[in-house]
Amino acid sequence: MSIGAANQALAAYRAAASEIAGGKQATTAAGIGSFDGLLQAELRSTLATLEASEQASIGAVSGRVGIQQVVEAITAAELSLQKVTAVRDRVISAYQEIIRMPI
Repeated sequence: MSIGAANQALAAYRAAASEIAGGKQATTAAGIGSFDGLLQAELRSTLATLEASEQASIGAVSGRVGIQQVVEAITAAELSLQKVTAVRDRVISAYQEIIRMPI
C-alpha cells in the first residue's frame, strides 16, 4: 500500500469518525446500548487504533519509537480493520437475505 493510498484511507476513516461523533448513541428501553451504539463504539475504537498506528510509524521515522512498538501498533490496526470489515460483510449479507425474503 502506498503512502498516498494510506493517507486517503485515513482521511476516509477520519470523515467517518467525525460523522459518527456528530450522532448520538441510542439506548433501548431496558437501558442496554443498541446495535448502532455498539457499532459506533467499535468504529471509534478502530479509528483510535489506526491513528495510534500512524503515530507509531511517524515516531519510528523520527527515531522516538522502537520497531517492535511499530509492528505491534500496525498489527493491532490490521486486526481492528479486519474486524470492522468482517462486521461490514455480515451486515451486507444480512441485508441481502432480508431483500430476498418474499413479502
